[in-house]
Amino acid sequence: MILDMKIVALDGHTLNPGDNPWDPVGKLGELEIYEYTPAGEIVERSRGAEILVTNKALLLADALAKLPALKFIAVTATGYNNVDIASAKARGIPVSNVPEYSTDSVAELALALMLELARRVGAHSDAVFAGAWSGQPHFSFWRTPQAELKGKTLAIIGYGKIGRRVGEIAAAIGMNVLAAGRDAKKVREIVPQADVVTLHCPLTEENAGMVNEDFIAMMKPSAFLINAARGGLVVEQDLADALNAGRLAGAAVDVVSAEPGKPINVVNP
Repeated sequence: MILDMKIVALDGHTLNPGDNPWDPVGKLGELEIYEYTPAGEIVERSRGAEILVTNKALLLADALAKLPALKFIAVTATGYNNVDIASAKARGIPVSNVPEYSTDSVAELALALMLELARRVGAHSDAVFAGAWSGQPHFSFWRTPQAELKGKTLAIIGYGKIGRRVGEIAAAIGMNVLAAGRDAKKVREIVPQADVVTLHCPLTEENAGMVNEDFIAMMKPSAFLINAARGGLVVEQDLADALNAGRLAGAAVDVVSAEPGKPINVVNP
């Protein structure tokens, strides 16, 4: 039975790139799907909707104020910083997220980024395909020093489900694992000890830009930074400056503050 309600998916491509039918959602009401919604069209496309489905489309206070019919917001992600939670709560609009859908995927990605920084597999593969190995007179070939993660110390900032899973995997390959949740004192304690710092906390008003010049100054110059959480946790220019000045050995990020990302003045791999 199709219910009499209007459902709008604002950025359907992020949830369903073509391999996941919308049919079950369509049974709940009149479903409109937009592959992508520019910020200036969010309110117009959402008018009359009782349910909004969003992944990254911003639902801020000014938009919510113009949507009196709205009764529920479904965020198809773990993080929900794209929704003004306080405004939604004030209007009696429940907001749901999907806290466990990508625990293993994100944890595995974080490990892959660590391995890439330590081993530079991608850079060496590109060099081999470009003929750098076949064009030299001897067998041994490397562009950068190699590092083993076994025995290295990992500092996990944000110790929820993803952070804990990262810790389990890191411990399994022989890393020493340190972790901090919301305790700023604990963060300051473990960061200077770490060979790798990996971020797995949600983005909030309190921690926005937490990885800044001062944070990086606490890290070893030989350390790596991993960000598979939210781009807004990092002051990107401070990170770029540290990399260019050699105050940090490397960084690998899956997220940036403005997505799709804009060019930033960082060193080449």
